[in-house]
Amino acid sequence: EAVFSTGMTGYQETLTDPSYHRQVVVMTAPHIGNTGVNDEDPESRRIWVAGYVVRDPARVPSSWRAVRTLDEELTAQGVVGISGVDTRALTRHLRERGAMRVGIFSGDAVADEAAMLARVKAAPEMTGADLAAEVATAEAYTVPAIGTRRFTVAAVDLGIKGMTPHRMAERGIEVRVLPATATVEEVYAVEPDGVFFSNGPGDPATADHPVSVMRGVLERGTPLFGICFGNQILGRALGFGTYKLKYGHRGINQPVRDRLTGKVEVTAHNHGFAVDAPVDGPSDTPYGRVEVSHVCLNDGVVEGLRLLDRPAFSVQYHPEAAAGPHDAAYLFDRFVSLMEGQRA
Repeated sequence: EAVFSTGMTGYQETLTDPSYHRQVVVMTAPHIGNTGVNDEDPESRRIWVAGYVVRDPARVPSSWRAVRTLDEELTAQGVVGISGVDTRALTRHLRERGAMRVGIFSGDAVADEAAMLARVKAAPEMTGADLAAEVATAEAYTVPAIGTRRFTVAAVDLGIKGMTPHRMAERGIEVRVLPATATVEEVYAVEPDGVFFSNGPGDPATADHPVSVMRGVLERGTPLFGICFGNQILGRALGFGTYKLKYGHRGINQPVRDRLTGKVEVTAHNHGFAVDAPVDGPSDTPYGRVEVSHVCLNDGVVEGLRLLDRPAFSVQYHPEAAAGPHDAAYLFDRFVSLMEGQRA
């Protein structure tokens, strides 16, 4: 699927974000690669994008932290990149017609247009794609707290980014990262003070197992926090539907309003689906009342949910914000406050 990202920096974090699995990313910023690639900033163990489209790749990286060029990294990991494309015209095309299936052809793969179009159309669509288990960890692992351990959190990996457990560790949280296939019993085997559901790729309508696990967490009343795919899982767990956005939100400059405080945050996004929940007031669910806590100022899309009768909330964006901005970092503190309240 061809999608566009509006970030002007942080391309290494974009490439290694598991939520981009099976997507060809078009960068709207015209000059990409000027800071090269280093070994400190990847968000996961590999590049996940299926292809990378830029207008003007940097010929020479200019950052003291760079150890490789962008081209070398793409080549080493077998990811196709294409340049010399009018990416702003391509972005306008995707904005008008929506995210769509795509192919990049070169060399012997170039055929007549009809044959190449047939190959593209034969590719599976993102709607109905169940991808979380393909990018999640196969084995549980622990990210230790930095300093004194105050809490233990079970994090269900649906495509988690490395900075997310780090942000929790900075707040004295030991994070037990579990595979996407983890059961409710496995979640509670770590004796968590809170449960976290991560970002991830694919269609949330296919994620029946994570929805079932989240309902088990809601029934027990354990503090719960979800981001991105985790927000969509919470929406489904509460009985709301989800739908595919025309072209999604991707980049690090998306304006969102916190309806509780009125504050506008500039946020990092990567999602092609959204929750279909009423924004005009609280709704009744099997787990008590819930309200839409955040909305996107560009198009009114639901960007967060907050339960009023249980300690659970979620947002559609990425508060860990590698590579920025950091307007939403307070959400990790809000999660800590829920766990403190539960302990008290």
